[in-house]
Amino acid sequence: MAVTTNILRSYRAPRSVIRALIAANRGDERPEARGFIYLLAGLLLIFISQIPDLVGAGTTSLALTQDMVGEDGPAPTDARLAITLFSWLFVWPLILYLFGGLTHLLAKGFGGRGQGVDARLALFWAVLAVSPLFLLRGMASVSQAGSLVMVVNYAIAAGFLWIWLSGLIEAEFPAREKSE
Repeated sequence: MAVTTNILRSYRAPRSVIRALIAANRGDERPEARGFIYLLAGLLLIFISQIPDLVGAGTTSLALTQDMVGEDGPAPTDARLAITLFSWLFVWPLILYLFGGLTHLLAKGFGGRGQGVDARLALFWAVLAVSPLFLLRGMASVSQAGSLVMVVNYAIAAGFLWIWLSGLIEAEFPAREKSE
């Protein structure tokens, strides 16, 4: 099934989506690669969604500019873009790999029977699944509607937690199949 269809289905039935992704990953000779691609695609979309704020077109751009003022004035736009791109594509994957591993170990402590790669896949899929909401947040930021940005931020948090926790439960505590 297409990734975009799975993203939409993730908001309705995240456990069935992650179950299908884990099953597809089982037959792959490099199971970590699929999750990593999901993570990088999601983080790239999140970076793209922040471009209006970084170039000064969004509602939060004033706060960013004030935070990035040094002795020589505000940081140049290309420097802000480069630092943010580096952060999203090199630093955040390391943090999320660490977080995925820790949640897997925590689930093991509670009796989880899954594999680490499946727990990371659930986390990485959640990042990709909420990335379209970040694009919506970027558009709301450009419209200068601060209250709309706040609502979208809450939707991002709720969507991420819903998809990730449902996926983590499915990865670590899969439903037992009926034996016939």
